[in-house]
Amino acid sequence: MTASMLILGFGYAGRAIAAEALRAGFAVSGTARNPAKARVPEGATLLPFDEAGAAIRAATHLVITAGPGAEGDPVLARYRDDVTQAAGLRWVGYMSTTGVYGDRQGGWVDETAAPAPAQERSVRRLEAEQAWQALLAPMGVALDLFRTAGIYGPGRNMLEEARQGTARRVIKPGHTFSRIHVEDIGRAVVAAALRPDGDRVLHLADDEPAEGAAVAVEAARLVGVPPPPGVPFETALATMSAMGRSFWAEDRKVASARTQAALGLRWRYPTYREGLAALHQAEQAGEGLVQQG
Repeated sequence: MTASMLILGFGYAGRAIAAEALRAGFAVSGTARNPAKARVPEGATLLPFDEAGAAIRAATHLVITAGPGAEGDPVLARYRDDVTQAAGLRWVGYMSTTGVYGDRQGGWVDETAAPAPAQERSVRRLEAEQAWQALLAPMGVALDLFRTAGIYGPGRNMLEEARQGTARRVIKPGHTFSRIHVEDIGRAVVAAALRPDGDRVLHLADDEPAEGAAVAVEAARLVGVPPPPGVPFETALATMSAMGRSFWAEDRKVASARTQAALGLRWRYPTYREGLAALHQAEQAGEGLVQQG
């Protein structure tokens, strides 16, 4: 029987996962709240989210990218019974966030670290993780929790901001962020689906947490413009949105060596430098809008 992967949330990461799963030989389908606006990789099937019950019951592999709201995980809220009736289900991948670790004052967290979320959205993610664990454990279905760093890739990176002169270089020495290229997300999720091993915490974060200012400088160098002027963090803070403030309120470095070893892969883009260089090369070749949105 052909393995069938259903991706509940055909967004930016979902499309990358779908493309990789198709290359691996999965029959791939996915859902969208608004199918008319969804962009679907060639070869995948698009379903309205409200009509996904039969596809869930028939799936061998599920990927949940839809984030929880105030009412909890939207997939479990609507389709809990359908998941429990999925007789052929072998594996579930839940796309979570490294935000569940909270602020570590610049310290490292690896896959064994205990969560300590402080932001409301991160608390909800941890609650959703736990809800999936509680549902799947009695079923004997493998579950991978993908705690994901900041996602970038085609159509979502600092190169265009540098080119348009809208990039900001916020100066806060020592404050780093972890990142992951969307293509490496697709590779890791499919590798995990092909090699299930009970319940795992997996980190989707590259090998070099870096200051945002360093990424801005590298993006400017690649597109051939001067780096944006440095803005002290205290000055930038006054004009940040509430979401922006929440990101800067936490500082942690995310290790992923255990994840890469467990999945038998190495990141294609181990740092932002390789990732930005590949994106710039693709843009120069006219391929830069493949994953936009």
